[in-house]
Amino acid sequence: MSAAAPTAPEGAAVPVKKGKKKLIVILAAVLVLLLAAGGGAVVYMKKKAAHDAEASDDSAASEHKAAKPDLKHPPTFLPLDPFVVNLADRDADRYAQIGITLEVEDAHFAEELKAFMPAIRNAILMILSHKTSRELLDRAGKEELAAEILRESSRTMGIDVEEPELAADKPPAAKTADDKAADAGKDKSDDEDSKEKAKPKAKKPAGEPNPIRHVHFSNFIIQ
Repeated sequence: MSAAAPTAPEGAAVPVKKGKKKLIVILAAVLVLLLAAGGGAVVYMKKKAAHDAEASDDSAASEHKAAKPDLKHPPTFLPLDPFVVNLADRDADRYAQIGITLEVEDAHFAEELKAFMPAIRNAILMILSHKTSRELLDRAGKEELAAEILRESSRTMGIDVEEPELAADKPPAAKTADDKAADAGKDKSDDEDSKEKAKPKAKKPAGEPNPIRHVHFSNFIIQ
């Protein structure tokens, strides 16, 4: 009979083989490394998110600061007497009552501008008298009017301003015989205006900003 294998006494610990023990140590080390890497990644992502949020806040604050008006140096506003003028509508008698305020560079220029006020008012009246109620009722028409007033008001001071872009959405209207006659008279008037504008003027040096910055409407009624 073969000898029976010796058995360990009941309750005694079974010895662990060296290979298994080494494998357990390696797995534990890998687990520690994975946990450390994961923790580092989480910390890095949190820091990156905080940095991006701070950069976004700084950018927003910078834009807000740039958009905020300079309260220490506010612009100067020069209100003009209201304009009441008959419009160029041919199907009915329409008129406009418009309040205009010029935003200018400073109080000194505003005082200089007052000396040219008769010429400025004449230029504005000439612009308004060629407008129809349809042109002035929509936003694009008002913006075009403001650009034309800015241009003509500047020209009275010898400052050249580029021609404003015309509104793109104006449908051509059918012309009657009266319209054609009126256009012929207008063309003649335009020729005279062109000759008048062809006279030499003192030009503002290129690159300098226009002292007349904006045209604001304080009142706009069309009836």
